[in-house]
Amino acid sequence: MVEALLPLLPEGLSPTGFLIVSFFSFLGSFITIAFGIGGGGLLLAIMAVILPPAALIPVHGVVQLGSNATRFAVMAKHTFWPALPMFTVGSLIGAALGGVIVVDLPPYIVQGGVGAFILWSVLARPPAWLKRWPILTGGISSFLTMFFGATGMFVAGYTKAQELSRQPHVATHAALMTVQHGLKVVVFGFLGFAFADWFWVIVALIGFGVLGTLVGKRVLMRISDRLFRRALDTILILLSLRLIWAGITGG
Repeated sequence: MVEALLPLLPEGLSPTGFLIVSFFSFLGSFITIAFGIGGGGLLLAIMAVILPPAALIPVHGVVQLGSNATRFAVMAKHTFWPALPMFTVGSLIGAALGGVIVVDLPPYIVQGGVGAFILWSVLARPPAWLKRWPILTGGISSFLTMFFGATGMFVAGYTKAQELSRQPHVATHAALMTVQHGLKVVVFGFLGFAFADWFWVIVALIGFGVLGTLVGKRVLMRISDRLFRRALDTILILLSLRLIWAGITGG
């Protein structure tokens, strides 16, 4: 059965690697809808080991677009809509700048900076500008995602600043990330990335992500706001510490 996958896979991705990233696409979507954050970063870490470097950010982006759009679709009625307009404007600016500016910045520096910022946001009160200046949050996070990939934790700081309960938090964060990843995919398309070569892989990973979303939603509906907030903060802290460690050790 594994050999049957070979004709559908692009060069540089083995059948075993495909099965591994498929599993983590399911697991990442499950974690994100159940606990609010973390799945995109987990999937990126696994894909970074398995996928060719040139394909990592664009493929991860389109898979995350599918995952977040699905999560938004099943949770849309809970969305806090005022959080979207200016964040979208900022995201458009950030993605456009990221697409035309060459940034030779080592990923571990970005990881350390984002990790430190999110740790600060969790342990202290979220900075006031996260709520007051969504155009700045959208611009910075969308610019960074063109080079770093998983900036969901950065956006989660903005979502957390809205002080929403668990279901509106997940729905709003999914809407924001759908906007951001959608713009990123468009920019990579203009830059000439061959998404067609990865078509079947992308379809499969999105499919496993949809399944993870549907299963994770059942968990979300059964936990309290207090438990959700504790789980969210714990995941944010652990992922932030991992990013800071990557910055310290250089990768």
